[in-house]
Amino acid sequence: MSQVAFPFRIGPDGRTASVEYEAHLRDLIEQVLFTTPGERVNRPTFGSGLLQAVFAPNSDELAATLQYLAQTSLQQWMGDLIELNGLTITAADSTINVTVQYTIKLTAVQQTAQFIRTA
Repeated sequence: MSQVAFPFRIGPDGRTASVEYEAHLRDLIEQVLFTTPGERVNRPTFGSGLLQAVFAPNSDELAATLQYLAQTSLQQWMGDLIELNGLTITAADSTINVTVQYTIKLTAVQQTAQFIRTA
């Protein structure tokens, strides 16, 4: 089952590029994590706002807040597609490293995805 690729692009055949379902879910998780709430016009609560904290002072409280924001956002927006098994967020200097462990509900396959963003 193929889905539209993210970011949107044209494939080598001149049509909309597509990816397999597992890669599509990874792309959706990335969108949820790194979209700032209010960024999408018709979905003002979509996203987690992790990128807003890139320049915040690093502390245990910040790590706990980021963990909570990401976990609740993923459960809200992806809860019908995945089961969240684990989430680890580390912030160092201007870099956020997010590791998500999840199970795809449709296939019961466990996946791990890592995302790194630098501001």
